[in-house]
Amino acid sequence: MARSDKDDLISLIEENGASAEIPTSLPLLPVRDIVIFCDMVLPLFVGREKSIRAVEEGLAKDGFLMLATQKDPAIENPGTDDIYTIGTVGRILRMLKLPDGSVKALVQASAKARITNYLRKRSSYRVKIELVEEKPVEEISLEIEALMRTVGENSEKIMSLRGEMSGDISTILESIEEPGKLADLVASNLKLKIQESQTLLELIDPVERLKKVNDLLSRELELSTVQAKIESDVKDEISKSQRDYFLREQVRAIYKELGEHDEKALEIEDYRKKIKRAKMPKDVDQEAIKQLKRLEQMHPDSSEATVSRTYLDWLVSMPWRKASKESFDIQKAKTILDTDHYGLKKVKDRILEYLGVRKLNPKMKGPILCFVGPPGVGKTSLGQSIARAMKRKFIRISLGGIRDEAEIRGHRRTYIGAMPGRILQGLKQCGSNNPVFMMDEIDKLGADFRGDPSSALLEALDPEQNSAFSDHFLNLPFDLSKVVFILTANLTDTIPSALLDRMEIITLSGYTEEEKMVIAQNYLIPRQIKENGLKLRSVSISSGALQQIISEYTSEAGLRNLEREIGAICRKVARKIAEGEKEPFGITKNSLPKYLGVPKYGPEMDQEESQVGLATGLAWTHVGGEVLYVEASLIGGKGDLIVTGQLGDVMQESARAAVSYARANLASLGLGEKKFENLDIHIHVPAGAIPKDGPSAGIAMATALISALTNKSVRNDVAMTGEITLRGRVLPIGGLKEKALGAMRAGIRTVIIPEKNRKDLAEIPRHLKRKIKFVPAKHMDEVLYQAIIGMKSKGKPKRVKAKRN
Repeated sequence: MARSDKDDLISLIEENGASAEIPTSLPLLPVRDIVIFCDMVLPLFVGREKSIRAVEEGLAKDGFLMLATQKDPAIENPGTDDIYTIGTVGRILRMLKLPDGSVKALVQASAKARITNYLRKRSSYRVKIELVEEKPVEEISLEIEALMRTVGENSEKIMSLRGEMSGDISTILESIEEPGKLADLVASNLKLKIQESQTLLELIDPVERLKKVNDLLSRELELSTVQAKIESDVKDEISKSQRDYFLREQVRAIYKELGEHDEKALEIEDYRKKIKRAKMPKDVDQEAIKQLKRLEQMHPDSSEATVSRTYLDWLVSMPWRKASKESFDIQKAKTILDTDHYGLKKVKDRILEYLGVRKLNPKMKGPILCFVGPPGVGKTSLGQSIARAMKRKFIRISLGGIRDEAEIRGHRRTYIGAMPGRILQGLKQCGSNNPVFMMDEIDKLGADFRGDPSSALLEALDPEQNSAFSDHFLNLPFDLSKVVFILTANLTDTIPSALLDRMEIITLSGYTEEEKMVIAQNYLIPRQIKENGLKLRSVSISSGALQQIISEYTSEAGLRNLEREIGAICRKVARKIAEGEKEPFGITKNSLPKYLGVPKYGPEMDQEESQVGLATGLAWTHVGGEVLYVEASLIGGKGDLIVTGQLGDVMQESARAAVSYARANLASLGLGEKKFENLDIHIHVPAGAIPKDGPSAGIAMATALISALTNKSVRNDVAMTGEITLRGRVLPIGGLKEKALGAMRAGIRTVIIPEKNRKDLAEIPRHLKRKIKFVPAKHMDEVLYQAIIGMKSKGKPKRVKAKRN
């Protein structure tokens, strides 16, 4: 029959036990979290280098070690003063080296000893010891026997309460006849503190030690009994729906029995400290104290208590007085803005002006700016650069598609899952009350039965009101006057006038080809090379190739498609390098189609030649300026006007005004009245699936119509924009720079503009003025003279080339 592990261990102890003589100097093994009593056999996991050396040294000789407990278990490298002087001599029965370098040693404590001197301290401890002889018990009196029986019975009771009782334990306890050994056995199994266990170990008198163990055992029995009673009471009180709270109730009951503060009291005290640290305004602090008192009176598991906790958590976590330390170094801020963005002088000047005023007047309220421009011109990234230049934190939220007022002003606390609006959420997230707060897509806010979010923004974006912004959830004033609000939009048409009036509009028109070249070389190409895992030497794009990408592969006011095309080139280069092809790769005009395919846009005008009844207008859309072709055709009929191309009411009125102007001036155009009697006029603006509206196509419609009536061609290299009146006057329009950029992208070289827009030429970049000739016109006659081939002028034509700035 095979021997069990227990039998092997007993024989091993008998073979190596007390028969060996204990040396007077031994390696020292400091142990943590345990006091080892005589006759204990236990495994020790040794991980410290000094301790491993001590185990190896002891095993190399006779297997003996001095085992002494550390006073503070947290000390990694204990000194001589950190170790108790009295411990036990142990013998290593087995040792096993673990894969992580540590050691597992099976040790039997055989005798009690005192450290008299430290012989070695550096590599590992070696100490001189003297054995501590216990006072012998000459006779087991009735008192000692009764004490031993009491200790045994109490030990059995504790084991029973813990659910650890077995028949072997009773047999072992009854078989021990020496008071000292019984005291050591019971003490080693009690959950005592280190100091209590060490005190027991240092008691030399076995009877005194047994009495001390009996006292500790009585206390432990009382605690175990109370614990069992608490568990029973808690189980009786908690219903099925409250089983999740069992552990919490158990801990609370323990605190109650011990007469200490319970969990609820600790929670209340924690909130009180947080409220004090938050440094709230006086009225907010009063409300927080009031809510805390209410929470104190509530049952901790009630739904009202959950609402109060959530409310208090928001109050103490809001940055009432926390602010980022600003930088007023204007020159440094200018450098940061110039490094991050090319051009955009007007925006940069506005930010630097704000910093200058803040430097002189620290109490100045934050500006509310609105960047308006087509997609991809850098509105959002500009906000991040502004925050970096001002050394403030940056928050961004998107307002596109938001229809619920509660998204801005929060929900009432009465609703389940209520929380503050996006503004206060952002401030809590960044932990500062003076961030740069960007709200994207302000022009795409919606409204429905849940309220109008744009109206909710009126208070937040009004400098006179936002110093006491009230959110529905907090229902307390919060100061937003230090926040720099930056909003973005593609168009201002859909922004309510009341909201628009509170914002300072800064227009970002778009970029010219020259600006795109500089931005691509300095920003886009390096960024795409880095993002695609390439190195600067791996790929190079020539200026000619870059120019071709801008003019033939993209047609936009911004830079998004340009960056996508550059990214596509970098991805293809990355694939080639991954396949083992040698670098560098040079992208030229000739090799560009291999990477991007055939060009998507023609570099010149869509009209290859001048035509009758076809005029080129200019439109300003949410994606920038674009050319708008207007076609006019005369067909047999009764003099009706047909307008197609999904034109809005304003454009239809412009068409009727153009027809009225033409009919009123038939004589001056060399046409008879009968020209209209048997003809229908059809005016069409292509791209019929796209809705169009606005007054600026009036002169283009009139030019196309008069071209059809006179059978004279309209110049294909001339575009025009302006509103027409019945008297032929040309009225001013908006978005001149955007329209000029659109004309340049289409290859137009002459643009007719209203005379009253001459002042706007100062905003046009110089290189754009060099490529396009702007012709101001007061009257329709001047437009016709410039646009229609062979048309005679009534007076001296006004061909004006814009002055260069």
